[in-house]
Amino acid sequence: MSDSDSSIERSVVASADAIFTRRVLRFTLGIGLAVAISAIFAWPLAFIVPVFVAKFLVDRQEPTLQTVYELLISMICTIGLAWLVSFGPTHYPMVLLPLLAMMMLWGYYLFSDPRWNFFATIFIVATLLLPYLSLLQPGAAILVGVGLSFSGVVAVAIFALLHALLPDLSPNKEQLTPAVQSHDERTHEAFRALIIAFPVICFFYFLEISGALLTMIFIAILSLQAAGAKSIKVSLFLLITNGIGGALAIVFYNLMTIVPELPFYIGMSMLAALLFGQKIYANPEKAPLYAGILSALLVVVGSTASSTDKDVAVNFYLRILQLFLVGVYMIFASFFLETRDWKFLKKRNSL
Repeated sequence: MSDSDSSIERSVVASADAIFTRRVLRFTLGIGLAVAISAIFAWPLAFIVPVFVAKFLVDRQEPTLQTVYELLISMICTIGLAWLVSFGPTHYPMVLLPLLAMMMLWGYYLFSDPRWNFFATIFIVATLLLPYLSLLQPGAAILVGVGLSFSGVVAVAIFALLHALLPDLSPNKEQLTPAVQSHDERTHEAFRALIIAFPVICFFYFLEISGALLTMIFIAILSLQAAGAKSIKVSLFLLITNGIGGALAIVFYNLMTIVPELPFYIGMSMLAALLFGQKIYANPEKAPLYAGILSALLVVVGSTASSTDKDVAVNFYLRILQLFLVGVYMIFASFFLETRDWKFLKKRNSL
């Protein structure tokens, strides 16, 4: 190998190292900033901001007009849904639940398209949470709807700010391509996701169980990931990520009880982001595993840190239990799906 070839190879390696370092640094600063803002201002559902920021930084190379477009539409839909459920449909479950099923089906269908992934995430969460909150606490839906929309705005603003300060160094620019799957495949998986999530949603709605919001958030977001052909394996993967995330959250929480200071909370979050960011960008094929663990950690700890209840410790371990139960339910639901061939769905999709 000539000297010129060696210098070219070194420059390529250096460029790859620079790209990796920049992305890990941006990820770490982004999570730290998101945690700081959500903890300081603590509006309703502020603890979701770090999860949204992590999702943006991992899934998207840079902000685009599509990102703003998705955010604007999700805000309109969220606030519109909050306004709608505040006028009484929650008192008629036989009308409300089929409507929820239709909206969830649409959201799951859009979720499989990279161009609408973020909008579908917010839409599914809003579809499940807002009517449920309106059922338990009339008048709360508008407040939480605005809080969820504002969380999306803050996440996009942090995402754009970090890319303005630390632009991506990769010469290959991101192209948001349409969904790889066909219309029939996406519809089939959307129905499977609905079959996984909807029984639990009905259970919570009919019994009006309080304290189930975190469980519903996890089921809403994770059910589509367990709806594919390898649903049992994916569900086992989700159980592992939730279990590891919950175990780390226990360590995280106990350290915070020793040093109950905001700078320490932010510093611990940035340390976790640094460690997981290195794993995510060094092993893209395993990125969903590490991102899932970090998301579980951020949601459980963030929801606990923002809690105003007196029994914070008890509620924290209840959240850990909810996280574990979601994973167990996913395995049973996925096993049920894979032991059925669902011919009626295939026939419907082929029409």
